[in-house]
Amino acid sequence: MTVTIDTIRQAANAIRGGVHHTRCDHARTLSQMTGAELHLKFENHQFTAAFKERGALNRLLALTPEERRRGVIAMSAGNHAQALAYHAGRLGIAATIVMPRHTPNLKVTNTRRFGATVHLEGAGVAEAGAHAEHLAAEHGYVFVHPYDDEAVIAGQGTIALEMLADVAGLDTLVVPIGGGGLVGGMAVAARAIKPDIEIIGVQTERFPAMKQACAGESIATGPPTIAEGIAVKQPGAHTLPLIRNLVSEIVLVDEPDLEQAILLLLEIEKTVVEGAGAAGLAAVLAHPERFRGRRVGLVLCGGNIDLLALSSVIQRGLVRTERVARVRVGVPDVPGALADLTRLLADHNAGIIQIAHQRQFTDLPLRAVEVEVTLETLGGDHLAEVLAALRDSGYDPVRPDLSDLHPDERRSTQ
Repeated sequence: MTVTIDTIRQAANAIRGGVHHTRCDHARTLSQMTGAELHLKFENHQFTAAFKERGALNRLLALTPEERRRGVIAMSAGNHAQALAYHAGRLGIAATIVMPRHTPNLKVTNTRRFGATVHLEGAGVAEAGAHAEHLAAEHGYVFVHPYDDEAVIAGQGTIALEMLADVAGLDTLVVPIGGGGLVGGMAVAARAIKPDIEIIGVQTERFPAMKQACAGESIATGPPTIAEGIAVKQPGAHTLPLIRNLVSEIVLVDEPDLEQAILLLLEIEKTVVEGAGAAGLAAVLAHPERFRGRRVGLVLCGGNIDLLALSSVIQRGLVRTERVARVRVGVPDVPGALADLTRLLADHNAGIIQIAHQRQFTDLPLRAVEVEVTLETLGGDHLAEVLAALRDSGYDPVRPDLSDLHPDERRSTQ
């Protein structure tokens, strides 16, 4: 099978009723912030919280009766695993999933809950895939690749059919890239319907494998990323030529960009996305001139983020936006000095989250105490007001939390 607009339309008919036709909404506030007219495709609202259901279901429906009896196997960092496990269970097909050892616990737990047998093997998708292929050969399972399979690619392409039908006049689609199944399928569909539409892929700076492959460069990846769903080292043999021919550009985003996008989607759109799901918005935030004035469709491709990771993103985001800040001051080591400090903070509506003082690890004079206060503020302007009030009252406030910020953000606060 070759992936064409016809096979994608066939996939749409096949999976209709088995997956959600997710909404594609105009993001008014984010559009005002970025200068682009943004429309969000909420694939994180699928039952397993990711777009992967489309391709997995389309592939399962193409199995012969004999292949169904043998069962299926896949390697996955999480979302393909959950999608295949869920739909295989619905269809009465046994599923085995091999996941990297460091896959977020939420994805492992959900995959097992859907009835699949889970093996944790390898440091990444490539190592997990090698083990999955070994088990497939040993037990006769049908291997269902998470992205390098034409039925899977066709299933993912149905997203573009829906977006272009639901939103008139889209001129740009911004799509996360891991192995390339999502962007490959969407690009085939979108270019067939609207040949002049621009397809922009997004990868992380730590895992730019597809960008490197398209440029003919050797593939080199970095340390782990919060966007583990697109942390793929090996582009697909089917997807690479699709991307070379149909995708206009691949842009890269860094970890702070992804964290900011996750937080904005949670705070403004009231929706939870994982790192890969935030990659499209992260690209618009990181490269605003590239998208300003355009009518852009973003795919929120997944929402399976570990709660501990989400908690860290929220807390770090509050620090970056100066709604939580640490301030260190020296106060006289006399009764009432700490009360004077806290009263001053209260007078300027700064909430105290935590306060600590110590005498030993400081270069202050002997009769002084170092006090560190973690404050809740309304943002940068309010924090500047509080710091000014401290200085006016004779304190010399120091911001130790500046070391926690990205260098660009650190410069903007100084």
